[in-house]
Amino acid sequence: MTDHIGKMIILAGVILVLIGAAFLLADRIPFIGRLPGDFHFRRGNFQFYFPLATSVALSVVLTLLFWLFSRFRGR
Repeated sequence: MTDHIGKMIILAGVILVLIGAAFLLADRIPFIGRLPGDFHFRRGNFQFYFPLATSVALSVVLTLLFWLFSRFRGR
């Protein structure tokens, strides 16, 4: 029982490190947030940004990655 909890905590830590690294490196990837389909509106003092195309692209990439991981795990 405690082995399972320990592995889950380690996995959560690794995931948090990967998310943190992604945030640090996001500015260096040229197309993130600037795809055609990302909406950015400015009117005077108001600014609205909706990264629709980036969200869809990220969703497709993550779906493929999780699908590949599940295929290699044998489920």
